[in-house]
Amino acid sequence: MTDLAPATPPVRHQTAACLRVTQVIGRIGDKWAVLVIILLRERGYRFNELKRGIGGISQRMLTLTLRNMERDGLVTRTVTPSIPPRVDYELTEIGHSLAGPVKLLGDWAFANLDQIGAARAQFDAKGDGTAPR
Repeated sequence: MTDLAPATPPVRHQTAACLRVTQVIGRIGDKWAVLVIILLRERGYRFNELKRGIGGISQRMLTLTLRNMERDGLVTRTVTPSIPPRVDYELTEIGHSLAGPVKLLGDWAFANLDQIGAARAQFDAKGDGTAPR
C-alpha cells in the first residue's frame, strides 16, 4: 500500500501578481543593478567609489539605479553632513538576500562563457541574415 500525498489544488494565474513580479525582476535583472549588488555585497561604498568600480556607468545612470534600488528596499542611502556631504550606500537585509542568487547567476555565466561564445559564433556563421548585427 502506498501513501499518497494529498493533491495540491492547481495554482491560478494571477495577472496582477505576475505583473508585479515582472517589474521586480526587470529591476534586479538590470545590468547596472546587478553590478551594484555585486560590489555592495562585500561592504558599503560611497557614490564615487561605486562609479569607479562600475566601468562605463554614467553619473546619471548610477544615480537612477541607486534611487530605484533604494525605492525597492534593496539599498540604504546614508548622508553624513560634511563638506562636501558624504553619501554611503549599503545593501539592506533584503538586498543581501538577493546577493546570493546574483552571485550564482554570475558564476553560471562565467562557467558557460565559452559554450555561449561558441554557440554565438556558430549561429553568426550561418550568415542567413537572422544573426544580430
